[in-house]
Amino acid sequence: MKFTAEQISGLINGFVEGNPDTIIHKVSKIEEGTPGSISFLSNPLYTHYIYETQASIVIVNKSFIPERPVKTTLIRVDSAEVAFGKLLELYNQIKDNKKGISKQCFIAESATLGENLYVGEFAYIGENAQIGNNVKIHPQVYIGDNTVIGENTILYPGVKIYSDNILGKNCIFHAGVVIGSDGFRFVPQNAGNKKIPQIGNVVIEDDVEMGANCAIDRATLGSTIIRKGVKLDNLVHVAHNCEIGENTYIAAATGIAGSTKVGKNCLISGHVAMAPHLTIADNTSMGGATGVSKSLTKPGLSYLGSPAMEVSKFRRSIVHFRNFPEIVERIDKLEKSLKNK
Repeated sequence: MKFTAEQISGLINGFVEGNPDTIIHKVSKIEEGTPGSISFLSNPLYTHYIYETQASIVIVNKSFIPERPVKTTLIRVDSAEVAFGKLLELYNQIKDNKKGISKQCFIAESATLGENLYVGEFAYIGENAQIGNNVKIHPQVYIGDNTVIGENTILYPGVKIYSDNILGKNCIFHAGVVIGSDGFRFVPQNAGNKKIPQIGNVVIEDDVEMGANCAIDRATLGSTIIRKGVKLDNLVHVAHNCEIGENTYIAAATGIAGSTKVGKNCLISGHVAMAPHLTIADNTSMGGATGVSKSLTKPGLSYLGSPAMEVSKFRRSIVHFRNFPEIVERIDKLEKSLKNK
């Protein structure tokens, strides 16, 4: 689709400086701008690119004062970064506004379908599934029996939703997400480990987003629960019977073992590992690769290291750890000198 500078300025509450009829049809980084593209400038380190960029339109702050002539059309706004983010959001909405049901998908006769759906090629919708209005189901998505999916939710290619799970409204599941696979639970026996059946489900509340290849295990009994507003990066694993509190953010490659309860508004960095049956307090922060072996019950604290330590203690401890070789060498010398006396 094509837009003029005037049209874009109306969308982002800006004003045009240059040719209001300039047309763009794509977006670009300012340093890689090409004719027909729109970019933005907010970081002063990139200011020099605005004098040489080939982008047809650049969004800038109202406070921007050029030091020499600028060839491109400018749109001035209060915050170039915020305005460009809004523009990208609108671009995504237009790009992803797919509709219609492919003749190459399978939908069980007992399934209930909402209005204005998109169902792509080779998607599968099982018995008694309930699909809300405006849901987008991309190619090769599997939706198991008795699954409920709320309105405006998007399932990108290859998402697999096992049976009996509940997904809320306005959720986004990126390619390869698996919801409701079996929890990892076995009982050791003389003849070998016996698998414990996992007959619970997964409940995902509204406004949740999951990155590519996340895996959320179904509960042994009851539900694994992902609360409203949770955001998961790629490759996050949440085990059976866990609960993730509202508006918690979890970065890539984090693993949370069974029955652990994570509080609200937590910030969990990449590659964090949590042991089973723990409680993590609200507003907890964890740095990358933190290993959590015990419950963290005081809200609002930050942790690093493995086992997890409060940040201030960890930083003091790491100073001593780094000095261990010198400390050992000094002790060895002291012991030798005492022996020689």
